[in-house]
Amino acid sequence: MSDAVFDVALIGYGPTGATLANLLGQYGLSTVVIEKDADIYALPRAVHFDGEVMRVFETAGLRADVETISRPGLTGMHFNNAQGETLLIRGGTHARGPHGCATNHYFHQPALEAVLRQGVKRFACVQVHTQHEVVAIDENDEGATLLVKSISTGSSFSVSSRYVVGCDGARSLVRKVLGSPMTDLGLHQPWLVFDVLLKTEMPRLPDHTVQHCDPVRPMTYCNVTGQRRRWEIMLLPGDDPAEMVKPETLWKLVSPWVQPEEAEIERAVIYTFHSILGQGWRRGRLMLAGDAAHQTPPFLGQGMCAGIRDAANLAWKLDAVLHGRVSDELLDTYESERSPHVHAFIDLAVRLGDIIQTTDPQAARERDAKFKAGQPTIFEFPTPRLGPGFWLGDAGPVGQIFPQPELADGRLLDQVLGVHFAVIGTPEVLAQVSEDTRQRWHHHGAVVLVATDPLVLTWLQTQHVSAVLLRPDRYIAGMARSASELDRICLGLLAELEAAH
Repeated sequence: MSDAVFDVALIGYGPTGATLANLLGQYGLSTVVIEKDADIYALPRAVHFDGEVMRVFETAGLRADVETISRPGLTGMHFNNAQGETLLIRGGTHARGPHGCATNHYFHQPALEAVLRQGVKRFACVQVHTQHEVVAIDENDEGATLLVKSISTGSSFSVSSRYVVGCDGARSLVRKVLGSPMTDLGLHQPWLVFDVLLKTEMPRLPDHTVQHCDPVRPMTYCNVTGQRRRWEIMLLPGDDPAEMVKPETLWKLVSPWVQPEEAEIERAVIYTFHSILGQGWRRGRLMLAGDAAHQTPPFLGQGMCAGIRDAANLAWKLDAVLHGRVSDELLDTYESERSPHVHAFIDLAVRLGDIIQTTDPQAARERDAKFKAGQPTIFEFPTPRLGPGFWLGDAGPVGQIFPQPELADGRLLDQVLGVHFAVIGTPEVLAQVSEDTRQRWHHHGAVVLVATDPLVLTWLQTQHVSAVLLRPDRYIAGMARSASELDRICLGLLAELEAAH
């Protein structure tokens, strides 16, 4: 290893670390990745991501490749009682949702990780060291030095970087160094996760996800991709974990749906589903992302998604700081924005878990009656607002993700806007902003788009505004009805950080 100082060191090369490596590569930041495992973990783990995450993959230049290894979840998620009656429906997808793609996607994690790692190879500025482990971190005012040990040879070397991001999972070394406490949000429940490969076509199996809210034994069924299917089976008091993972037990549990001659066992493992949120995602040059910062139960399919959102939030901020456009105070907005956002998802997942995990027969009957009295409840995917940070205003969608329409020329909006700030507005407002505002846009490489496309104009009109300022992660930083309001937003957001720098 040379004496060069990297811009960013990433510890951990799972989906969060690999996505962040791609995004930092897009920005041309020198990045080193340290991963203790020799190769991608070959068995299934995460199986779902949403439309916003696909949009992150698009920003990283990987959408086409990701689409080849995933499938749209076309009919949503059904919560059924013991009699098979539908109690609750999580909204299905449209042909093209607000992010310019299907709302839900299913995938095989090893295939996704292969796409992400292949994407990283595009960037000469990103170095990857697998089968290496960070054993010590020495932080200073200018950055941090990592002591890295080769797992294969036992030799050690040092790596210096200006910032370090711990994408190193639930047992994060970086979190231990930071001393970040974890807040328990109340759910710790063991579940058996059982993955199979079908040997034949089985049209009798649902093409969507089903939550079997059966008090005798709550279960989840997932149609993943191709011939892959998953059952998640709740452990009950008295269950012997060793017995539960034996083939004879597994086939008995799923016998209403599939028989041993129809499928091959790929994996059976017991997980404890946690709901945990870290405090202190950043101290100086060290930061946390993904499971190192938060853990959510899988009832919304948001565990991996939350880490990808962390990567998208952090990448553009590191770019702005490391390229000298703003003060590193911008990085203080990372946790303040993301923590309340992920907390909202965890809370909803826990509430859904309460519906699914009911095992008291009387409580289950009361639950069923409550839902049936109002017919099946349909709820769409939540879009929580970011916590306090780099956005301004209290109008409806400010602090939320901007939709991505298909423009009249056939391109998606993000293909026009690229990876930096963007300003979209009517010709009149854009023509009247101050010269100071224009210079600020130039300083940050902002794309200025005149709102002539019918879908974009309709969105502005629906919000009763004439312009919108978008962050590089496509969250709405502010909306304006006039040129003076747009000047004020840019002064209040960009100028303050520039002055601090």
